[in-house]
Amino acid sequence: MALSFMARATAPIPLDIDFRVAAGELLALVGPSGSGKTTILRSIAGLWRPEAARVAVDGQVWLDTAQRIDVPTHRRRVGIMVQSYALFPHMSALANVMAAMDVPDRAEAERLLARVHLEGLGDRRPAQLSGGQQQRVAMARALARRPDVLLLDEPFSAVDRPTRERLQAEILGLRAQLPMPVVLVTHDIGEAQLLADRMLVLDHGRAVASGSAAEVMADGRAIHTLGLREVAAMLPATLVAHSADGLSELATAAGPLYLPRVDAAPGSRIRVRIMAHDVILSRGRPEGLSAQNILPGTVTRIMAGEGPGVMVHVSVGGSAILARVTRRAAEAMALAPGDHVHAILKALSVARDQVGRAAQD
Repeated sequence: MALSFMARATAPIPLDIDFRVAAGELLALVGPSGSGKTTILRSIAGLWRPEAARVAVDGQVWLDTAQRIDVPTHRRRVGIMVQSYALFPHMSALANVMAAMDVPDRAEAERLLARVHLEGLGDRRPAQLSGGQQQRVAMARALARRPDVLLLDEPFSAVDRPTRERLQAEILGLRAQLPMPVVLVTHDIGEAQLLADRMLVLDHGRAVASGSAAEVMADGRAIHTLGLREVAAMLPATLVAHSADGLSELATAAGPLYLPRVDAAPGSRIRVRIMAHDVILSRGRPEGLSAQNILPGTVTRIMAGEGPGVMVHVSVGGSAILARVTRRAAEAMALAPGDHVHAILKALSVARDQVGRAAQD
């Protein structure tokens, strides 16, 4: 079950895009406001028709303007989650979920609510639920459609950070059980890196870059579109132990990593988002530093920008770390691909929302 999408349009937002999402794959659409992200979701769902387009899922054509095929929205098996929840205020949580079913099934609706940890809350109306609980109801309702495609439009932007982290963890937990293609629209690059198998960077309705998070972060056009402050690498790790001083020890392929307490059990697989502007490089292993994390690696690439900075790609145990340093520093260190360096990271520079569970967990 795969989604293929092609659209060409001149207004209201220009589009010239073509992509495919495999079964079980989560594609994140990222880019500035007005780049066409939500318009693409609306086109997939049948809520907007581009001038020229083709949308097909699992070999079934939903839209083909050349062949004059346009399956109406209610016949497209699409599950949608939006930031405003869009729940019926006069219905209970259970009734909201059942409303999305072709044939209302109370037992199945209760199972879906339990799946998103809302057992016993089915009789409550949206006003009696927290924002996070309402978004869980929206998630259960989207799944109740038994969708061929799941569309997520800024689904967590209306909730606070702790709730957002819990909802992101639930999406990761559901990933192994979701056989359909998933398309996520988000302005949060960290969220995209944490949740997505692949990222598609858009600007003015066109694809600027596409690929894994590491591939996108190595693309100068993507960096220009997203902004230097968003450049980061995802480092896989395993949680080893929690210390009494409030730090957690994680094992990486390049050595130990110490971070503020990570909310997970020892043995959990973790992904750590390391911002390029937080990394310092050293030729030799430094001594007497307050920074807790010193990872040995090898320079693989140096990307010069238009300003005074350069982006240094460092391989650490088979993974990549990015370091944004000044051109002057890189020249003073005489950095070149193949050089051995140490990547230095303060433990407290990694924020809580930059640490998440890996999808396998």
